[in-house]
Amino acid sequence: MQEFTMKQAELEKVHVEIVKLMAEQRKLNAEAGKMTRETFWYPVAVATGLIGTVATVTTVLVKLL
Repeated sequence: MQEFTMKQAELEKVHVEIVKLMAEQRKLNAEAGKMTRETFWYPVAVATGLIGTVATVTTVLVKLL
């Protein structure tokens, strides 16, 4: 009987470790997705800022000249 409970405890320990690893995998996948989105949107934000700056400078120059 003792051997059965030891085996059962060992199986439970392995199961807990599997659950932890799966949770960590989900977390890493979420972080990877976030980084992928940020990698895409950062250049878009920079380009939008540059376009806005050029438009503002152009408008100011046209009004002054």
